[in-house]
Amino acid sequence: MSAVSLTDWLPADQGPWHLDFEQWPQAQAQRWRAVLAVGEQGRRVLLAERDEDALLLQSIEARLNAPVGWQRCSGEAVTHFLGAGEADFRALSDVEEALAAVEDHTEELSALALSEQASPVVRLLNATLYDALQDAASDIHIECTARGAVIRFRVDGVMAVVRQVEGPQVAEQLVSRLKVMAELDIGERRLPQDGRFKLRVQGREIDFRLSIMPSVFGEDAVIRILDRAAIARAGTLTLDALGFGDDERAAIRHQARQPHGMLLVTGPTGSGKTTTLYATLAEIHTGADKIITIEDPVEYQLAGVVQIPVNEKKGLTFSRGLRSILRHDPDRVMVGEIRDAETAQIAVQAALTGHLVFSTVHANNAFDVIGRFMHMGLDLYNVVSALNAVLAQRLLRLTCKHCAQPFMPDAATLARHGVLNGNFLKGEGCGHCRGTGYKGRRAVAELLRLDDGLRDLIAARAPMSEIKAAARARGMKSLREMALAAVCRGETTFEELERVTLDE
Repeated sequence: MSAVSLTDWLPADQGPWHLDFEQWPQAQAQRWRAVLAVGEQGRRVLLAERDEDALLLQSIEARLNAPVGWQRCSGEAVTHFLGAGEADFRALSDVEEALAAVEDHTEELSALALSEQASPVVRLLNATLYDALQDAASDIHIECTARGAVIRFRVDGVMAVVRQVEGPQVAEQLVSRLKVMAELDIGERRLPQDGRFKLRVQGREIDFRLSIMPSVFGEDAVIRILDRAAIARAGTLTLDALGFGDDERAAIRHQARQPHGMLLVTGPTGSGKTTTLYATLAEIHTGADKIITIEDPVEYQLAGVVQIPVNEKKGLTFSRGLRSILRHDPDRVMVGEIRDAETAQIAVQAALTGHLVFSTVHANNAFDVIGRFMHMGLDLYNVVSALNAVLAQRLLRLTCKHCAQPFMPDAATLARHGVLNGNFLKGEGCGHCRGTGYKGRRAVAELLRLDDGLRDLIAARAPMSEIKAAARARGMKSLREMALAAVCRGETTFEELERVTLDE
């Protein structure tokens, strides 16, 4: 190096030292104004222009799975080191771009690509997308304000502010850049727009769904991240991997192996409905049956399964696609979502004519699904004849295993939930969980299985209280009860129970 050297701040006898932008990417280094130096003996030290940040250090050590030291240095030195790393990456990125161009035209998103972007807005947006993938965020929210924009990530179902963008013009340019990537109308700022785009990250393609909505201070954007390889990286796509209990898994598998009928999964957006259906299909797929799916979009690719993406711009809707699917002699059909009466009617008829139909419906609980179909104007007798079971599910954040400590709730909390004792744990916050006390999520569910008695009650339009009482008499447990059992086992907390489930 020129005037500034790593040995100016680090002991020369443990060198030679070099900067590592692979394990601590350029985007993170720029964001935290800290660079990672690695010595000849493998020692790692973070050079930063401020005093030690224990939470940041724990997070880095968790990522690298190795101890990391902290050394404060001048802001001029950090700027120099960041510039040196950027120059090295610019040279390497030319080769990377040439190789990517041979494969396809999908833009590469990596630390190398971030360092070479000339436009500050493009660099900011790509760094945001990159950070969201590193943090395993499911959504990115860009919300315009009077002073600029606020960027928030949804991680494990909870929102967190990650960046403040100063300047209304910068916020407007961010949204315009997103429109360009999704091939939307840049000039249209009065109406909502939806689109999608792809980026290549570490050799795999990531899909992003974009929604633009006009607001008081400009246009807000929400980006849904669809990482098809995320589940595959975590392990085999099975119901076991999703965290269902033994009884729940056995009941779902039993319903999934019925010769005909309909299995519906319900819950709010982001509750894991589609993932549950994928896991169910993956388990029952043996090659002896023909399975066809129609989805918007195809979020996870299943070998040996015919998967059709909805394309409403070209006229391929759920209802039209489902009609065509039934002419292809399927044994099992998955409909990504039942949104309208026409799709619902075709799905019910398919179930009544010897097919096993899987689908999702937006409803608050298993019983509300019946009301949704009634509201769509479907014949209630046909619905209950076709319907085998309804699974309502939620995702609970799990207590971080690295910082969980025994915890005894107060007597009022225990009495309110009707609990006498349990193995209660609570996370104190560490680098593994980003200080939240929670790491990862698991599914909890209530399963409504229809038999002749319940079908008679529903078809006769009996009061919902009577239907619920009959279901409970048959052993059905509510979402609240299943989540409370998880709290008592120390898997999650009362706060998470209150956030996710309804107190009935």
